[in-house]
Amino acid sequence: MTKPLFFAILLSGFILAGSPQGARAQVSAAEPDGSIPWFTVQNDVLVVRTGSKAKPLGKDVTLPNGVRVEYRTQSVLLTNGSRVALREGDMLSLNGEFIRKPAAQVAEPAIVAVANVPAPTEAPVAVPRPAPVAPPAFSYHPAAPVNGKLRGVVELGASGFNLFIIRVDEKRNWKLEKSEFGNSLVMENMATEADIRNGLKAYIGQMLDFGVAGRDIHFVVSSGAAMAEVTRKIVKGLEALKYVVTTVTPKQEGEYGLRAALPAAFANQAFLVDMGSGNTKLAWLQNGQPQVKATYGAKYYEKNADPAVVAADVKAKAGQVPAAQRSTCFIIGGVPYELAKAARQGKESFTVLRAPGAYPELTGAKAQAGLNIYQAVAEATGCQQFVFGYDTNFTIGYLLSLP
Repeated sequence: MTKPLFFAILLSGFILAGSPQGARAQVSAAEPDGSIPWFTVQNDVLVVRTGSKAKPLGKDVTLPNGVRVEYRTQSVLLTNGSRVALREGDMLSLNGEFIRKPAAQVAEPAIVAVANVPAPTEAPVAVPRPAPVAPPAFSYHPAAPVNGKLRGVVELGASGFNLFIIRVDEKRNWKLEKSEFGNSLVMENMATEADIRNGLKAYIGQMLDFGVAGRDIHFVVSSGAAMAEVTRKIVKGLEALKYVVTTVTPKQEGEYGLRAALPAAFANQAFLVDMGSGNTKLAWLQNGQPQVKATYGAKYYEKNADPAVVAADVKAKAGQVPAAQRSTCFIIGGVPYELAKAARQGKESFTVLRAPGAYPELTGAKAQAGLNIYQAVAEATGCQQFVFGYDTNFTIGYLLSLP
């Protein structure tokens, strides 16, 4: 789908019947125009459909009025922060019409005009499921660095490149100054060596322009990415640019993640879960020393692993977390980010996740696999407070470990 189509959208005053605004909606029996593209859920996949042709939506789309269509959550995020989940058969057009497929099968779906008009008396529209109650806020504020220096790192992960720039002082207090995620199709085997080199040069250029000295730019290959054959292309591209690449083990990832994500005040009462695509690390401090256990990652389905077997292994590893350190879990990774984003109440630095079963809006193999891992950790530890930190990544812990 091209950008001109997106900017042709006329969805001013996007208001749905039953939405949190309490607006009313008009219902008609018109058929959708086959020449106009529609967002619709088809076989549990959010697609863009024009006539008889359908293409899966591969990224979030922000409309001109600020409304966002989210492909991962298969929902529409309104400008006031409320969310409307799309059900199978629902359709959202580019000309401002929303079709809500009735829960009970009828001959024709009703078309809801997206406008603030009086409600009809003859055809009520189904009210979307209310959002789950948000967990309490996590009010922790780390100490800010004093006269710190800039350091940058590029994570070569199993699902793409991530960039982080931090400012860190002599006491290892740090602050995230810049981050960028997923600038790569390497792991999908859709990038050439030239693509890799150009992408890495772009990241290096960003860090240099931001003020990071060349000697303070680092590259880290995650343990999940290291298992992929295509990783050698990444390393080759970096070596051609005279950079050194550090490949880390799952144990090192857990140790670095613990260093970055676990505040000193929680050292004796919390543990870490770093849920990557290739593996998941559970880590905690015992007598001041990091303990790390690795288990399946959120893409275990690509290896045809049985979810029950995965859950059992996760529970066995999570069950080793000391009882005194199960009150809080700091959790990071791609799927936890999606869980946190769905529950975020603004721009807070930390979000307490909802319970594993309270994410009916999340679909897709990776999200479901991540929820299975999350559920297993929760059941094994009894932890009631899983805290996601938006500014944390294990590669930041790597930077904090440097002299």
